Amino acid sequence: MASATTEEDQTVADLLDRLGGIPASRVRLVPTPGTATEQDVIDVHDRTNRLCELVDGVLVEKVMGFDESRFSVLLATFLVAFLSRNDLGTIVGADGMMRLFPGLVRIPDVAFISWKRYPKKTRKRGAIPTVAPDLVVEVLSKGNTPREMTRKLDEYFRAGVIQVWYVDPKRRTVRVFTGRDRSVVLGEDQHLDGGDVLPGFTLSIRDWFGEAERTAPR
Repeated sequence: MASATTEEDQTVADLLDRLGGIPASRVRLVPTPGTATEQDVIDVHDRTNRLCELVDGVLVEKVMGFDESRFSVLLATFLVAFLSRNDLGTIVGADGMMRLFPGLVRIPDVAFISWKRYPKKTRKRGAIPTVAPDLVVEVLSKGNTPREMTRKLDEYFRAGVIQVWYVDPKRRTVRVFTGRDRSVVLGEDQHLDGGDVLPGFTLSIRDWFGEAERTAPR
């Protein structure tokens, strides 16, 4: 029997596979998958306060839990403090929608955008900007799949991102990508280095993770 290859023959399983093997619970059925637009991304957020990325005309809900949020917020705090002393650009948090390509909207957990890349003032306030950040950070959550993150990595570097940091709280590591096939894994005994993107920025991974995991004294 011939395998199904035409668009009319595609199934929900094919769609989920194309999106990186993500769970079906993250795919919104309204608007119909394949027909969603950037305005739908904005409308869903305004109506439900849910963050969705736009991929192949599909609204894919972004996963970020309480614990992952602490990691990203703390990192953003460290980066903002560094930028207050070094006016290189600005930081965007986990609701910063950005258009990497027409029809592709991603929402990194943290992103650094240098002033030379920052969207022009002519952009309408509230509209999704077309911008490739210098640095993108993704804090891995349980709902992420390896193939989804590989797809994102490809997209980021095709768009012109210079560095990508994948933070894995479970393994207590940070994988720093300086290219699609160039990366190094840093453990908690090491320091993050901003390199050419954020020259002079360093952060102890142990200190960062420790603060993110700290609980109230008994």
